[in-house]
Amino acid sequence: MGHWLERNIVEPGKLPLLLALAAFVLTFVVTRVITRLIRAGKGPFGNIKAGDVHVHHVVPGVILVVAGGFGALAGEGRGLGAALSAVVFGVGAGLVLDEFALILHLDDVYWTEAGRKSVEMVVLTAALVGLLLAGFVPFGVNDLSPEELHNRAGVAGSVGVNFLFALIALSKGKARIALFGVIVPAVALIGALRLARPDSLWARRFYRNRPRARAKAVLRAYHHDRRWSGPRRAVQDWIGGKPDPTPPRPLEHR
Repeated sequence: MGHWLERNIVEPGKLPLLLALAAFVLTFVVTRVITRLIRAGKGPFGNIKAGDVHVHHVVPGVILVVAGGFGALAGEGRGLGAALSAVVFGVGAGLVLDEFALILHLDDVYWTEAGRKSVEMVVLTAALVGLLLAGFVPFGVNDLSPEELHNRAGVAGSVGVNFLFALIALSKGKARIALFGVIVPAVALIGALRLARPDSLWARRFYRNRPRARAKAVLRAYHHDRRWSGPRRAVQDWIGGKPDPTPPRPLEHR
């Protein structure tokens, strides 16, 4: 284990990235445990307030991200300073992304259905950083031969093609596939070749006069969501806690 760590993490200079990822995941887990205890009214924890203002943990998170980021830029990339900056950055990023939905909606949606976006963003971030640690390079540059790497035109062409595939996948409404496709080009290629989601930019542009293609896209999206939405929500509930039930809307009297 020590030899593998030295060869694959320390020697390539990935130790700060590993420390940042570990701090990020640990901070998210600890934060969710504490917030769930607060929600259940258990333990010594409580919301932090400054007067009448509820101070969300995204606030210290932003401060830590800034401190860790500038600390990393000021250092030399190795040594104790780089490791400390990575840990500070990871802790801050965990606090910030745990309230990603709050930033997105500019509202306290932590325990609502919209708050699931925070859990999804944390999982995606951890997975992408894990791929970087495993040796994947954005746009598939790691797949090029030494001869191709010395050819600037070949590198630029490979990056351009992979970026185009990711962009097409994104325009087809497949944001997760596009994001992972930046790291793993084969994923972007799959997303670029498959049917677009019916509410995507691609569908509105290219399926407008193709009713059969649009109907097929609607049917595929329906079956996909029906198959995977339940398991995905169950995993999100297990990781981040089940959202509060949405109260029924009152009937309007006319």
